[in-house]
Amino acid sequence: MKRKRSLVRVFRESSMASTKSLHLILLLLLIFVAVPTDSSKEFLQRAREPEFYDWMVGIRRRIHENPELGFEEFQTSELIRRELDAMEITYKHPVAVTGVVASVGSGKPPFVALRADMDALALQESVEWEHKSKVPGKMHACGHDAHVAMLLGAAKILKERSDELKGTVILIFQPAEEGGGGAKKMVEAGAVEKVEAIFGFHVTSKGPLGTVASRPGPIMAANGFFEAVISGKGGHGAVPQLAIDPIVAASNVVVSLQHLVSRETDPLDSQVVTVAKFEGGTAFNIIPESVSIAGTFRALSKESFFLLKKRIEEVIVSQASVQRCNAAVDFLMEKHPFYPVTVNSKELHLHFQKVASEMLGSDNLKDKQPAMGAEDFSFFSELIPGYYYFLGMQNESHRPLQPGHNPYFEIDEEVLPYGAALHAALAFEYLSEAQAHPVENKRVHDEL
Repeated sequence: MKRKRSLVRVFRESSMASTKSLHLILLLLLIFVAVPTDSSKEFLQRAREPEFYDWMVGIRRRIHENPELGFEEFQTSELIRRELDAMEITYKHPVAVTGVVASVGSGKPPFVALRADMDALALQESVEWEHKSKVPGKMHACGHDAHVAMLLGAAKILKERSDELKGTVILIFQPAEEGGGGAKKMVEAGAVEKVEAIFGFHVTSKGPLGTVASRPGPIMAANGFFEAVISGKGGHGAVPQLAIDPIVAASNVVVSLQHLVSRETDPLDSQVVTVAKFEGGTAFNIIPESVSIAGTFRALSKESFFLLKKRIEEVIVSQASVQRCNAAVDFLMEKHPFYPVTVNSKELHLHFQKVASEMLGSDNLKDKQPAMGAEDFSFFSELIPGYYYFLGMQNESHRPLQPGHNPYFEIDEEVLPYGAALHAALAFEYLSEAQAHPVENKRVHDEL
């Protein structure tokens, strides 16, 4: 405001001002008005305040001590609702069994969403510390406990600034990301029915604390699972000619499946086929009746993914047949729905760069290469423009952190203010820009 007043004063004091000068000054005034506020930095300062920080840490640790698997997050959901009640934030529950969908703001368009996943993994925690998992065989080994704490932190920041929100922020606490397709269930339940853009994130041990990494376009792969039973004829190992050996057939299947990527795929078109399970036989000298194999397949484009699916079934059935066996292939879609490619909106990438650079500094924005891991945030981003980014938490003052899905996985809790503040700022600034520059809401329906 001081800069604007000084321009006006200069103009008024100038007796030689022309119409051209007036136009120039008015243009400058518009530019200064459009300059973003320091809200993003204020959000980070707020999230770093000791009382605020300790509150988030407490939430994260309570969730960590009581991990729950997909669609079983009843205690986690209850904790979230208690915190939302304390903030006087309205919500819907249950959504997709245990999910919670809350809202902050005017209750009117535009609508932008923030998402956190909340399920744990079936792993026994090996880290010895005060808040170790109390549930045998289950732990938060992927950081979803921190994701929930940070989204609640963003909710608190946004609630405190709700009078300034130029629309509505939808807060999505989602179950069952780890293979259960919880995001798909949330979409089917109408969680993003009015939403025109959505943001999600994941902590990572690969980036320094206070850095973020992402990219426009494909960032995570489509993913599917397969299982096949290859049946032959059992017999004694001393007379294999009287049997039809499914182990030999299955071995040829595994080798042939590797050729799909090495000999049928463009080297620049990223695809993966992995057979990770091979079971058959109970004795050293008995050829079994059948063998089962199972694995995963992934691709960075929808077309490549479905071509790979088609060829996997063809190879398994054909190679089994060559060895006089039969094969039945199951893609397990009811239990493990195919995850689409996670694609970041180019427009939201520009928005992310702007907001993140204002908060963290442009040097702390890193390019992220596409990864062949999958993320069910893709069910949101295939329906509406979405943006997914990674939040670094490797701290020089802390021992090296292990990657996710590891019994030694840890969270550097100093990451919590960054996630809470950045999530809040992305939504806050999105609504401000949408109000200033309204455009037609183009929802993209591109089902996998």
